[in-house]
Amino acid sequence: MKKRALGFWEIWNMSFGFLGIQFGFALQGGFMSRIFQTLGASKDEIPLLWIAAPLTGLLVQPIIGYMSDRTWSPKWGRRKPFFLIGAVLSTIALFFMPYSPALWVAAGFLWVLDASINISMEPFRALVADKLPESQRSYGFVVQTLIIGIGTWVASNLPWLVSELGVSDSAASGVIPDSVKIAFAIGAFVFLVSILYTVFTTTEYPPEDMEEFEKEKAKKNNFIPDIINNIGNMPLTMKKLGVIQFFSWFAFFTMWSLANPALTEHVFNTPAPVEAAFDMADVAQKAAFDTQNTAFQKSSNLVGSAMGIYGLSSMAFALLLVLYTAKRRINRKLVHMASLMLGGVGFLFMNYASPEQLKYCFILIGFAWGSILSMPYAMLSSSVDPKKMGVIMGIFNMFIVIPQIIAALGGINFISGLLGEEAINAMTVAGISLIIAGLCNLLITNKNAITYQAEEI
Repeated sequence: MKKRALGFWEIWNMSFGFLGIQFGFALQGGFMSRIFQTLGASKDEIPLLWIAAPLTGLLVQPIIGYMSDRTWSPKWGRRKPFFLIGAVLSTIALFFMPYSPALWVAAGFLWVLDASINISMEPFRALVADKLPESQRSYGFVVQTLIIGIGTWVASNLPWLVSELGVSDSAASGVIPDSVKIAFAIGAFVFLVSILYTVFTTTEYPPEDMEEFEKEKAKKNNFIPDIINNIGNMPLTMKKLGVIQFFSWFAFFTMWSLANPALTEHVFNTPAPVEAAFDMADVAQKAAFDTQNTAFQKSSNLVGSAMGIYGLSSMAFALLLVLYTAKRRINRKLVHMASLMLGGVGFLFMNYASPEQLKYCFILIGFAWGSILSMPYAMLSSSVDPKKMGVIMGIFNMFIVIPQIIAALGGINFISGLLGEEAINAMTVAGISLIIAGLCNLLITNKNAITYQAEEI
């Protein structure tokens, strides 16, 4: 089937649901560790508490990709039913997350939230490849990245903004502040509304051969053998991209899980107070705890806002790529390599940054993030069978979640521990990992993956 070239607003509409998805991811990535610390987790325990995120991605994304490849409804399409299911579940989890009364409850909500976001997210990647001709795929993924950047920046600033509007950052020991609760409620609302916008403004192409599609659908479900077969026969370019993804996502998982303890401690000098170190029955001791806890919560707001800068710079980076790739071709390999290495420099500079300089670190990291969300998928979509786009995108997610699982199970703590006990060492590890990821782009040699001539739109 020859697919027509789409205009900017058509691509915008089909990608708009990613605004809500990124609200969920940004609130999770920017403030989940803060919630864990408020509920009493030590910085060494935090990576393991985060293991829910990559594990659910490992399990959910290939399944959802496989199911969406075999789904078709004349009314709802192929990918849209999964957008909607994931949005409803994510909205519920986001709203109730900051009301967690204990650490294990918050960890449980993270499982639900991440699984639900993955149900919505994986089909969005496949939708771009479904709807766009190959000449527009770089453009399509970059528009998606533009929307992701907007979502990251706005959502990361929500607790700070809510606090500036007069909502308290203070709370009793083990209680999440109201500023965080309201921010998560806003995120839940945006998630649902943005997904609904895409569902009702976007149509999908039916399967090219409906008769063959129905025969395939009627066959006995061979999910596990099919997944294993596709893994065993993945293209060489996909394997090489997997190496790049490994080091890229190890770095970003390190940031999401440990940036808050690292930066509140090293840059703002306001580490989370340990309740056991205070005699809470003593009025003066309790007041001292409350003062330190409020300082930690306020600096956590500022860390979240600084992290939002990487969403803003990724948005600017994506906008430049949108303008360029609309009519011209780019060397995806070189763009990705340079972007990842700039992000690595941003992480390394955190060792020397003041609170005012922290934004420059995240600007550089934003270049890497913008590229990670577009270039690998553009390169991959030019190298795989379009009939298997959903399941291939789900399998490709393995190269995202496996490094995160390794990091969560002690990889971060072990490697950063080699540099010393300070939490900021985790950011050094993230920087080195991104630079390695950038250099691994030299492995990519497939000319069609590296560049594709765009048609005029």
